Amino acid sequence: MTKQATAVWPLSGFGDEVDPDPAIQASVLLALGATHIEVRSAWGTNVAEFSADQAAELKDILDGKGLKVSAIASPIGKVDAALPVEHELERLRKVISVARALDSRYIRIFSFYRAEGRRPEDVRGEVMVRMAALAALAKESGVVLLHENEKDIYGDTPQRVLDIMETVDSPALRVAWDNANFVQVGVKPYTEGYAMLRPYLEYLQVKDAIAGTGEVVPAGEGDGELDDTIKALAADGYSGFASLEPHLASAHELGGFSGPVAFGAAARAFAGLAARHGVELA
Repeated sequence: MTKQATAVWPLSGFGDEVDPDPAIQASVLLALGATHIEVRSAWGTNVAEFSADQAAELKDILDGKGLKVSAIASPIGKVDAALPVEHELERLRKVISVARALDSRYIRIFSFYRAEGRRPEDVRGEVMVRMAALAALAKESGVVLLHENEKDIYGDTPQRVLDIMETVDSPALRVAWDNANFVQVGVKPYTEGYAMLRPYLEYLQVKDAIAGTGEVVPAGEGDGELDDTIKALAADGYSGFASLEPHLASAHELGGFSGPVAFGAAARAFAGLAARHGVELA
């Protein structure tokens, strides 16, 4: 038995996990009940490399389908922290132009890799300078950056994500919460990170993983404490996006991939968990 809906979360998903063709991406997401799409790539091209014409064409396709963009899933910050600050600022300027063309205020980013042999504390200063510069550009441009807790970047644990949020201290930098990525760095997401990061949590990326192997699985089938997380978010009044990022089939050069069938299985698994806690996906 499911509870009566007490919260409504707009449902989105990484379109390129379905197919490179954005028309197919949109059709599958709509069939699964989504009202939004998260754009990481289309036609095999990453958003950071989109031309103005590609952004305009994608907007026309999505408008024709009646699908809106929840976020731009950029690769900003997925580079070594030793690169010049301007390197990622220039890329962010281009991504911001894409976000504007697609009417999205959210841009997903990361907090930098480090060279082999360097510890997180060794690159902390470089990371903070770069994250602050990115946040300042975002604030000036009227967009919000969503930091994803990817493994092997500086902000891969709850403590270091909190360090970024408190140090940068900008309304233009918030948290994109990913349960599976926390599992893959040995963290129990809800138990060890939720209370700490909830004040900054503005976007939910839906993935689960098995602690022993790091294997990504449908929501509720791993050790990501998705059940506890969804229950707590619903109780807290969360009303932001829930974006499906299943990673169930394989990885390619642009990110994870699932295909339509596996993507559908992931969507149904998440819908079941959401309904259990009175969350309506719309």
